[in-house]
This record gives sequence, C-alpha cells and structure tokens, in this order.
Amino acid sequence: MIVLGSTGSIGVNTLDIAKRFGLEVEVLVSNNNTALLNKQIKEHNPRYVVIGNAEKKDAVEFEKSRLFTGSEGIVHVLHEAKSETVVNALVGYSGVMPSITAQRLGKKLALANKESLVVAGKFLDCAKIHPIDSEHFGLWYLQNDKAVQKLYITASGGALRDWEIARMENATVEEVLEHPNWDMGAKITVDSASMVNKLFELLEARWLFGKTEIDAFIERKSIVHALVEFVDGSTTAHMAGVDMRLPIAYALQTRVEEPILTPVDPLQMGSVRFEKICTTRYPVWKLKEHLLRDPDMGVVVNAANDLLVKRFLEKKIGFGQIAAGIERAVEHFEGTVAKDIEQLGGLHREVSAFLTP
Repeated sequence: MIVLGSTGSIGVNTLDIAKRFGLEVEVLVSNNNTALLNKQIKEHNPRYVVIGNAEKKDAVEFEKSRLFTGSEGIVHVLHEAKSETVVNALVGYSGVMPSITAQRLGKKLALANKESLVVAGKFLDCAKIHPIDSEHFGLWYLQNDKAVQKLYITASGGALRDWEIARMENATVEEVLEHPNWDMGAKITVDSASMVNKLFELLEARWLFGKTEIDAFIERKSIVHALVEFVDGSTTAHMAGVDMRLPIAYALQTRVEEPILTPVDPLQMGSVRFEKICTTRYPVWKLKEHLLRDPDMGVVVNAANDLLVKRFLEKKIGFGQIAAGIERAVEHFEGTVAKDIEQLGGLHREVSAFLTP
C-alpha cells in the first residue's frame, strides 16, 4: 500500500487499519512531521519514503537512496512502487496530480483529498474511486444498486452556527477555529464555518455518483452522515460515530466482517434534528446549484478559497471577505473551462492573481 499523507489523521488511521488487517505498507509520504514519520518508518519498514518539504530531508531517518522529496518525489515513487492501492490523504491542491497519476498507472485509488474531485473530477475515473470520507462513504454504503431519487449529506454548521448573523462578518480567527464538535486542521475548520467544505462535498458527490440531485442539511450531533432518498419514496440514513477508520477499512478491504466502530446507541443518542443551510448565514451556499450544473467552476472556487482562507488565517482580511471574494471570482471566471491538467494549473494561478491586491 502507498500512503500519501501518512502523518495526518487519515494517514495515521490508515496505518492503524493496515496493521490490524496485516497489510504491507510500501510507501510513506509526509510533508513536515518528521518526528512521527520516523516512528512510522520504524514500525512499517517501507520501501520508499517521500518528505514533501525538501528542507526536512536530513531529519528523516531512512536510507537516502530510497528517500525522495517534493511533488516530483511523489510521482516518482508512484511509478516505482509495486503496490496496487494508493491512499491519497494529502491536503490541498498538491493532492490532485498524485490522484491522476495513480489512476493512469492502473492503481486502486482510496481518496481523502477533496481537491482531486473538486478541481479535477472530469479527469478521473470516478467509478473506480473509493471515498475515504464519512459522508460519501455513507452515500455509497446505502445505495446498494437501488433506484435513487436524491442524495443528502450533513454538516455540523461550524463554529459560528449560533452567532447573530450581523456579527459573523467580523469573527476573529480564534473564534472561527473553535469548532463545536471536533478538533481539525485550521483550513478545514474555517471551511466548515463558511460552509465551503460542504459545498465541496456536494461537488465530490456529483462526480462520485453521477447525480445532480444532491443537497445538505445541518445535523449538529454529527451522528447522521448521509441519507439516500429512493424512487419508491423511502429514505435511509447512515449513522455512525465520527471515526474515519470505517470508510478506510472498506476502501482497503473488499469485505469487512468484524467490528470497526462502537455501534450508535439510539437510547444514548437522543433526538436528532435537521436544519436548513441558510444563505444569509452561509453566503457561499448560493453557489450550490451553480456548481452542480457547472462543475468546471470547482477549480475557481477552490483557488479563490485557498487564497482567501490563507489571508484570513494571516489576519489580513475579515471572515466575511472569504465568501465575498469567492463570489467575485466565480462571476469573473464564469464559463471558463480547463481542457487538460496543464490548463487547470494555469487557471488556479489566474484566480489567485485576480484576487491578490
């Protein structure tokens, strides 16, 4: 197995599942966390290692002839490795090319990198992707070849879900990063508060399942991850604890016939309520139908969001300017289509330049 992003939460859980099922780990890829990477090297004895940040190369305790750096190093080991399965848990745009390369090489792609589908879904064989994400895993788990009418995923609502709307525009970085349900990385926590994260997940679902009838609700307990409405009028929900080991296990194994999670106890769970995602509170949600109709705009929204969230975390812009900037970029680049991977990169740079003061 090849694990891209081995020191992140998905990577750590992937290695836990690999150990549990006795799966060989051929490649480990990390960006910066050399301390944890060195521990993983000792435990899993990989054939190749890649450190994304080349300046950290000397801190990696591994034979230098099999140690590579940067995005070029990732592509190189994907070609060299014999493993059939690639777990892509890289964060951000850097995960796009490894996904495309993995599929070009005929490898099984277990995908946790959102940008691969948001930016480059049309360049991937989405029918052969195994999603490592609680919402998309839930949608896959429920469908079972039945005739489907509509797909639904859920959102926590983020750190500002109960704020007065008038206050949200000026929320500080520290306030936005106080997620009510769990501790995540800074960028995804901001994306949760703005609802960009869920917008991306709708687009991912569009590519994975080939449907445009997709929507989302807020479910504050994060117990219900997905719902499928069938043509017969029935609706089924997928409930589980917030633990990525279950989708990882199914992505790595054809069958899972032992307990991975502690089952949800309905008596302990209490009431579950679904709430509409309000465009007044979450302005980016106005782009939902637009993105589902025109998924080529995914690269524009992603590039704009990347830049604006970075500037927000650096305290150079206010929280309200994230949604406003994304809308401005979509309006400016309306109708732009990237015809190949190279044009994707160029468009990403153009969007960033457009929003840079």
